[in-house]
Amino acid sequence: MTASCNHAPGDACTGDHDHDHDHAPRLIPPPLALYVHLPWCVRKCPYCDFNSHAAKGELPFEAYIDALVRDLDQDLPLVWGRVVSSVFFGGGTPSLFPPEAIDRFLQAASARLRFAPNLEVTLETNPGTAEHGRFDRYRAAGVNRISFGIQTFNDEALKRLGRIHDSGEAERAVKLAQDAGYDNFNIDLMYALPQQTLAQAEHDLERAFALQPTHMSHYQLTLEPNTVFFARPPQGIPDEDSAWDIQEHCQALLAEAGYAQYEVSAYAKPGRQSAHNLNYWRFGDYLGLGAGAHGKISSGAEQHVLRRWKHKHPQTFMDAAGTAAAIGGDDVIDGERLPFEYMLNLLRLHEGFTLKDFESRTGLERASIAVPLQAAIQRGWMTLDGEHARPTELGRRFTNDVVELFLPA
Repeated sequence: MTASCNHAPGDACTGDHDHDHDHAPRLIPPPLALYVHLPWCVRKCPYCDFNSHAAKGELPFEAYIDALVRDLDQDLPLVWGRVVSSVFFGGGTPSLFPPEAIDRFLQAASARLRFAPNLEVTLETNPGTAEHGRFDRYRAAGVNRISFGIQTFNDEALKRLGRIHDSGEAERAVKLAQDAGYDNFNIDLMYALPQQTLAQAEHDLERAFALQPTHMSHYQLTLEPNTVFFARPPQGIPDEDSAWDIQEHCQALLAEAGYAQYEVSAYAKPGRQSAHNLNYWRFGDYLGLGAGAHGKISSGAEQHVLRRWKHKHPQTFMDAAGTAAAIGGDDVIDGERLPFEYMLNLLRLHEGFTLKDFESRTGLERASIAVPLQAAIQRGWMTLDGEHARPTELGRRFTNDVVELFLPA
């Protein structure tokens, strides 16, 4: 029989009596994912702030896979014995890599780590690089989920965004994947594009729905520092109110079409949420392999959370992979910052979190978030129902403000 709490509903527990334990909470390592960064693309998009580099000449596929395996070998001691629940190839444009290279990496990784049965393996794909007959070979290599970076089906808008594909190529790429047996795929769409109308945003969704993706990412174009668009903003970007109108309208259309919103910009058919992204947002662990990749690893023995990242430049990374010189930095997140880091992820999810999960993912007492949690509840941004804290609709609209409440004083 476990002790129950007798404080008033809505009061975060102070932690001075038993929950399901007779001692302070312990950090319990959560599920583990693998993020693999493949840094090249055909051409850098003007809005992109990811670590991506325009390909010049022949790409060193073999040498880069060798470097990834050395990188994995170096990080292995951080995750001995743990099971990998998902793998995600991000970029850049991972679909520039031939299926044989992806296969070689997955073989090497599964020889070193325990892969969960039926683990989700996602490959990001640019429709402009999807070559005929390749999807079946990616499938044979173990990739069972594709994420298509389509952004819009409006050809004029695609040109303005600097994309290398047109809407016809986008549709053909998706159909090629379906012909190869893929029934689990994501379509990325952006809204609030330069000169975009509400009708155009709606048309984008209709074209996407016709392709029957299991998952949709629908996010607002933002001007990020260190991008061409930030330095020279394009004409006609919708203002905040217009962007909000487009967002609300599109959310309603997505819901009508059977896509449930489970995160700020992610929608899925029942049971088709991205396992990999859910793990990020639930403050799960992930090894980050490749140039500029970031990882987060919880250590039960050390009772700490480590963030590690790799050197950004592909050549620097390849030259140093497997040695300490490839590590861009290690940062142990102290107890002061952990609540903020946790909320930065969890409050993006509609499902929220339980106080017990907060304790096991951070090793901190629930009392450490009692004050900011109470403030969020009083402002109508969150609810606390027994153990379960959730953002309200208002809270989801002001996610950044809610998260800021948990910043260290």
